[in-house]
Amino acid sequence: MNIESKKTGRIRARFHQFLEADASGGVLLIICTFAALLWANSPFQDAYEHLLHSEIAIHIGSFHFEMHLLHWVNDVLMAIFFFVVGLEIKREIIAGELSSFKKAVFPALGAVGGMLFPAVLFVLLAGGRAGSQGWGIPMATDIAFSLGILSLLGKRVPLPLKVFLVALAIVDDLGAIVVIALFYTSNLAVGYLYYALAILAVMFVLNRKGVYKIYPYVILGIVVWYFFYLSGIHATIAGVLVAFTIPIRRELDEKVFNKTLTKISIDPSLATPYTISDSDIHKIDHLRKNAKRVLSPVQYLEHKLHKLVNFFIMPVFAIANAGVHLSSGNTGGEDYSYISMCVGLSLLLGKTLGIVGIAWIGVKLKIAELPSGIKWKQMFGVAMLGGLGFTMSLFISNLAYMDVAMLSAAKIGVLIGSTIAGVLGYCYLKITLPEGKCA
Repeated sequence: MNIESKKTGRIRARFHQFLEADASGGVLLIICTFAALLWANSPFQDAYEHLLHSEIAIHIGSFHFEMHLLHWVNDVLMAIFFFVVGLEIKREIIAGELSSFKKAVFPALGAVGGMLFPAVLFVLLAGGRAGSQGWGIPMATDIAFSLGILSLLGKRVPLPLKVFLVALAIVDDLGAIVVIALFYTSNLAVGYLYYALAILAVMFVLNRKGVYKIYPYVILGIVVWYFFYLSGIHATIAGVLVAFTIPIRRELDEKVFNKTLTKISIDPSLATPYTISDSDIHKIDHLRKNAKRVLSPVQYLEHKLHKLVNFFIMPVFAIANAGVHLSSGNTGGEDYSYISMCVGLSLLLGKTLGIVGIAWIGVKLKIAELPSGIKWKQMFGVAMLGGLGFTMSLFISNLAYMDVAMLSAAKIGVLIGSTIAGVLGYCYLKITLPEGKCA
């Protein structure tokens, strides 16, 4: 029995290590992507399509809301994903790697280049042909995939290189959000948008008034999402804006919390192997409440939602969106394989050259500094990893193309371009990074 318990304990420990590892989310995404591709191109592809287009409805009294499963994934689950992205952006801008000009300018320049170059390259390659509206697809970097691959190199990766990639991806996501809001929104219903903005204003007032409880923001945030959905602006943008209303200041100072810790102790004379006294239970409850208050709502929500996003939302998104019919790039006599080429090359070449090129110009103009201990050849490898568009690129593909054949071609380009960028980036960094522990 003891041997079995030890084996079970080891299995649990390894599972928890997997969940905590930076690369785990990326590994799960890869598995779900291949699973979706196999399913969509198997004899059971009809079941895949039927599942995605199943209707799911909510009935509450006279209220009725209904969407396909695919829309629940792309509009609801991804709104939570964008909410977490918004929390990360807010934290980085106020208290992180984007909190000062000196910290932010180098990754920001890289991110700007990594957005502009792929978009311009896509337009040039498309040459005015059908599908040129997909220029926004190769602009974004998938932070989970890129960091996951970088973490496979372990301690050889210098900390400044990781920090640069995180900051780059955060600015990149912010740029992608702006592009979605400005260029991939149609049929705007201004009245509903006004309602949403009014509720967001109320949420900002709650923040300013020192309301730290999370549930008012959650309830109002759901209403904001609903009005954004009705307004015509993609509802996931609501996730980002709601995140910006969440308080980032801590309700309880760390000094006060530390004093609480020194006052709490369990009375051994009243404790048994199975129970403790009621007064000690109250002490533990008090400690638990204070432990929550010492975290800012932004940091608390980011921490709580991290695993939900990495191990549920993004894998489900991959299953729902990566199931491309590989034979559907040529449908009804129209060959859209050039869209795949435009997307793939823009992710691979546009991202790499844009990130390194604009960052290099910034250093030469002395408005930015290369992080200490980092060489340009290492930056080149990280820039390649920036070509991992995946999640955000697939998401923008859904917004850019209504035509099924065009959408399939774009998704094939995203998958091929991201895969090549990831493999080349990993191999290049494995060669150029020095052996030994850097971080």
